[in-house]
Amino acid sequence: MTAAPATEPLPATTPGTVPAIELRDVTRSFPGPPEVQALKGVSVSVADGEYVSIIGPSGSGKSTMLNILGLLDRPTVGEYRLGGVLTGALGEDERAAVRARQLGFVFQAFHLMSRRTVLENVLLPMLYNGTPRAEREPRAREALHRVGLDHRIGFLPGTLSGGERQRVAVARAVASRPRVLLADEPTGNLDQTTSAEIMALFEELHADGLTLVVITHDGAVARRASRRIRLADGRVSEVG
Repeated sequence: MTAAPATEPLPATTPGTVPAIELRDVTRSFPGPPEVQALKGVSVSVADGEYVSIIGPSGSGKSTMLNILGLLDRPTVGEYRLGGVLTGALGEDERAAVRARQLGFVFQAFHLMSRRTVLENVLLPMLYNGTPRAEREPRAREALHRVGLDHRIGFLPGTLSGGERQRVAVARAVASRPRVLLADEPTGNLDQTTSAEIMALFEELHADGLTLVVITHDGAVARRASRRIRLADGRVSEVG
């Protein structure tokens, strides 16, 4: 397949729609010496409800892209729009509020609080993102039911298997009903069977309309997405 030019938006939306995610000519540089450009003129568009994987080897720019998509970092050059909103114009407090309301995160390392129960772990983000108090526990229980963990609500994370802990992380990410779920190497700490179960769960969530972006170095994980974007040396080099 012919590589798409790094400076042209990657087609994902139809005319008249607002993409969930849009990067335009994004470069992220880190000072040296020598200066390092982790992303180089990247343009990517992800439609609402799309399931996209971003694949590339270590050092390709995946982590930098995740940090920009997650509003954890800013482009050095270029624009990032989330749901049509130009994020570069937002202050840090506004970015934190948008991140809490519109983005869900699933990481390789789970990042669960060891002394909090499963239910408490899922509830915690909703304490800070404006979810009405009366809706928090029903949403948390609904999310845990969705990932098949009703029977583990009162357990501590240390008593769960790796797959169960990742399911808690997924429940925590979706309980707030984000616009976009960002998953960073979500199967990196799991065996093959458990990895397949987690990816099947993502597919169920996507089928319900969730916009899903999975960042991975694993080709088998990437191929499960509806669309694949390849990063190499900071550039978008292939779209599948």
